Amino acid sequence: MSPVVVALLLFAGLSEAAGRILPLVARRPGMSRTFVAGLLLPGGLVEGAVFALWPLTAWTLAELMLSSPPSDAGLVWTPSLVAPLVLSAVLAFPLIGPLLHMLLFVGVGAGLAGPLATATGLDWWGAAGCVAVAGAGLGATVEAVRRLVVRISAQPGAPEAIA
Repeated sequence: MSPVVVALLLFAGLSEAAGRILPLVARRPGMSRTFVAGLLLPGGLVEGAVFALWPLTAWTLAELMLSSPPSDAGLVWTPSLVAPLVLSAVLAFPLIGPLLHMLLFVGVGAGLAGPLATATGLDWWGAAGCVAVAGAGLGATVEAVRRLVVRISAQPGAPEAIA
């Protein structure tokens, strides 16, 4: 991956994490800035890593659908493919609503389906299915981890999160 793509993915991850963390901060005005930054940076790295894994996971699913593996090395993010993802992550703040956020991610996934179809020889719908299953699987995994972290941190005896 080029440095530009890595920077764009990290920016998208930080923006996505901010969209998830800032509503929590708004509900708890006494949270310290250090604690918020401590949530935002790891959250941004995790979101950026999930975004980076999306084409790789879709490629792996496409390989499973094919009888013979494709000759290409795989689907990777390019600046033109990652730019809509950055836009959707920037717009991910809860003020726009989850429906618009989901529509933006569907648009990004549709943009990934074309290069995946070209690289693997699948039809566009098969490639779009691989992208959708990969995105939904990664999203469900991240959401499960988030819920687990919240459940663990909310147990009695856990350190208080508000400073």
